[in-house]
Parts: sequence; structure tokens; C-alpha cells
Amino acid sequence: MRITQLYTYPIKSLRSVPLTTAIASPHGFPYDRRFMLVKVHDGKTFSPRSKSHANGNLENMTITYYPELALFLQSINSNGTFTVTYDPPDRARRSLEIQLEPEVAHLEEMDVRLHQSPAKGYKMPERVNAWFSECFGYDVMLSYLGPNRRPVLGNLSPNAAQDGGAASKSWLSSITTSIPSLLASKDMEGEGISFADVAAYLVITEESLRDVDSRLQDGTRMDVTKFRPNIVLSGAAAAYEEDYWGSITINPNKKQEKNNVTEIVLTQNCGRCVSINVDYSTGKSGTGEANILKKLMKDRRVDKGNKYSPIFGRYGFLKGAAAGQVIDVGDEVTVSKTNKERTTFRRSSVRD
Repeated sequence: MRITQLYTYPIKSLRSVPLTTAIASPHGFPYDRRFMLVKVHDGKTFSPRSKSHANGNLENMTITYYPELALFLQSINSNGTFTVTYDPPDRARRSLEIQLEPEVAHLEEMDVRLHQSPAKGYKMPERVNAWFSECFGYDVMLSYLGPNRRPVLGNLSPNAAQDGGAASKSWLSSITTSIPSLLASKDMEGEGISFADVAAYLVITEESLRDVDSRLQDGTRMDVTKFRPNIVLSGAAAAYEEDYWGSITINPNKKQEKNNVTEIVLTQNCGRCVSINVDYSTGKSGTGEANILKKLMKDRRVDKGNKYSPIFGRYGFLKGAAAGQVIDVGDEVTVSKTNKERTTFRRSSVRD
């Protein structure tokens, strides 16, 4: 197999940034989901559409509940910034440049909780928040994770998976990039996640994507980025073979020492939601033939721990020894471990 596509997403739920090369880290690709938009509700209390909210009158914005996030494109610049472009169908395009790694010393600190996994974040400056608020037509602000990380909960952690799926107790506090957890194993040192839902990496295959294409009419093809992958592979023996993968090893197409490989431990399958139905051109949820979720419901509800969601893709974590390795499109990939049975997603303390 080989890597055919790589992606990162500086702001969670906005459009993807394609990469040709990326540096592997325990927390995901560089800049992946280091920012998240938060809606500011009027009044002191509100009834969020999701229990995954920040605190008080703040609500995390994800494409599941705010499909209009698909109208925001992202691109990474060579000067340490990234550009967000708002491209609605009925209004003029407009863009904003943001620092990839803002200085946090003068930013207001805030508590953030995503899928019950807490962390400290920082409120971005007013010029940034005002720009997004004008685009949406209501008050929002951009939260920056900075050096902080969210704990990995449930049985997503490789350590939990190695212990037979028991919920991990090692990640009850935030993990920073500079202070690795003393409780982590040597191979998984520094484990922690950004504003990605529950894991550092998401791996999918072209073969499974083609199966989705086969369910669509008139030769329509599924936009791979709707599945929000970090790594896309081609060359699997069959669609959904990855359901059973325990780990993959990436062998660089470069003259390096033999041990300069990258191993990603795949711990759980990814349960899908209505976000894969979003029409990226309109920022609205698709219906009819565009209801991909309904099509996958017929035969892809294969995880007993996630029985109401169809499965597509595998969540993964980098083994510590591989940190800093460069991954390129075209690199060869082998399956280094296969499970006899599909893993079972533990919902407890992970998802709402």
C-alpha cells in the first residue's frame, strides 16, 4: 500500500489543507485542529444542541451542528500564518490571515471541554473574533489550544487497548508538549490530543471510499475530505479491510536507516454522523441521494460499542519512537498488526 493523500485542519471543522509532506508527532500533524470556533450565546444559560460544549454560555462549533463551517477554506502560508477564506454562495469572498502559533502571554485563558475531555485554551484577539462573527451573523470567538493537550479518554488510548480495552486512567489531566506524562509508557510518551475529536490521527483507504462511490447514482464520487482523514491509503486488498488493522508501519521512500519508519497504532474504528452529508458548496446538510449516512447505515453498523453509527476509518496514535519522522505522499505502508476481531468502541467518558 502507499499513502495517496495527507491532510491537516488548523481550525476544527473547517475545510482541509492538503499536504505532500508532514512531520509526525504524538499529537497529530503540525497545526492539526489547534483552533476551534466557539459560539457565544446570549444569557447565562442555554440548551446546546450537543452536550459537548465549553462552559457557561459558550458552545463548541462542529460541522455536525453547524454545517455552514464548510464554507470556510484554509491554506497554510510560508510566513508562519494561515489564511481562512469565507466563500458563501450568495456573498463575496473574504479572507483573514491568522498566526499559526500565536503568542499566548497576552491572551485570555479559558476552559474548554470537547467530548468530555477538558483542556485550557486561549481566546484569540478581538479582530479575529469580530471577523468570524461578521461572517456568521452572530457572536463567535476562536479558541486556541496553545501548548496544551486534551486527555485521551475511554479505550481510545493505545495503553487502554493493550490492557484489553479497559478505560484508561492515565489521562485525567491535560498533557503538554513540553512535559510528557510520567504515567505514559516509553513507546506512548507524550500522548494527548488537540481539538481532534478523540484521537491524534484518522486513517482511511481509497478502497473503502470507492465502495461509498458505488452506492451513489450517476457516477457521483464522494469527497474524501468529508470523512476528515489525516492519512489516505491505497492498495488495501478489499474495502473495509482496515476495520481489523491493529497498526500500520510507514516506510519512507528515502534513503534512510532501516529503523527510520513510522508506526501508527490503530485503536478503534470511527463511527460516522451527519457531518458526511454536508454539501460543501452550500454549507447545508444534504438530503436524498446526498444522505450518505443513511446509505452506510444499511451494512456498516459493525461496532457493538457504536451500534447506531456506521463505521468508516480507524483512529490512531503515533508510537513515541517515531516522533519527528517525515511522512510523504507516496510512502509505502504495511500492516504491522491485524486483529482477529473488530475492536469495540467504549463510549464511557468519550462521546456524548
